[in-house]
Amino acid sequence: MPPPFTVISGAQVRKVLTGAEKQVTDVVEAAYRLHGDGRTVNPDSYFLRFPDRPSARIIALPASLGAVHGIKWISSFPENVAGGLPRASAVLILNDAETGYPFACVEASVISAARTAASAALAAVRLSAARGVRPTRVGFVGAGLIARYVHTYLLANGFAFDEAGVHDLSPEHADGFAAYLRRSGPVVVHDRSEDLIRSSDLVVFATVAGEPHVHDPAWFAHNPLVLHLSLRDLSPEVVLASCNVADDVEHCMKANTSPHLTEQRTGDRSFMAGDMRALLAGEIDVPADRPVVFSPFGLGVLDLAVAVHVHEHAGGLVVDGFFDELKRHG
Repeated sequence: MPPPFTVISGAQVRKVLTGAEKQVTDVVEAAYRLHGDGRTVNPDSYFLRFPDRPSARIIALPASLGAVHGIKWISSFPENVAGGLPRASAVLILNDAETGYPFACVEASVISAARTAASAALAAVRLSAARGVRPTRVGFVGAGLIARYVHTYLLANGFAFDEAGVHDLSPEHADGFAAYLRRSGPVVVHDRSEDLIRSSDLVVFATVAGEPHVHDPAWFAHNPLVLHLSLRDLSPEVVLASCNVADDVEHCMKANTSPHLTEQRTGDRSFMAGDMRALLAGEIDVPADRPVVFSPFGLGVLDLAVAVHVHEHAGGLVVDGFFDELKRHG
């Protein structure tokens, strides 16, 4: 018989993950280590795009951790925000490694946000340690769900900020996120991204930008740590003036990310200092006299690892009879 098929709602996912941010960060770190050791399968992401809606896309991220396989199917429809819906929605399917049968469907927008934030916090911890100093002024370019989760995971991983900055193209969204951040300390809302960047020693890009909008390396003359989560904010000039780390260099060099555009311009990848495997192993010389940029393309194995953790703790609704035609000849 196939394994029972379980549906796990977003509310159940959030209940498991809320308050467990440090544990989730450890789960993500373990997945990175497995990936760095070559013990995962993580094909390229697949993008479904629409000629009549160029800003929208749905992405498939298949992956295997060996003991379990799966795929995340996540949509990004930025126009949803104007109608009061979140930009992103997602589900994740877990497959049994022995039979290949799906055994769970998990709401995955929260999983996606959590693994992104955990990856960012893990990189911030390791890069700050390598530099010998922790940032005390954080700035967020983009004021959505990902920014909120990143802030939560940074605090859970030991960061404490004297001040937070916010910049968003929507003043309403900037003010809303600022009100949330004020629970933790002083906040400044910036009208210009330049002002936020110059006043922050940890800059978080969490936008929906489709092409670079930050072009001047002089904005980073104070050598901040940059979590470039949205991947397409920085021009090649900024990338070339920085020390660059990716979660996986090969995966990052596609879909016109800022590192990909830089590779196209220079013809090589010598501007990349290394990946998460090398960072965790202490093999990257992280300079204090240059900006340091972490650009995570996002690996399906991270979603899979967090989803397995949720499945182990959430329970969920078992759908009886989900698989019906189980006899070859009826």
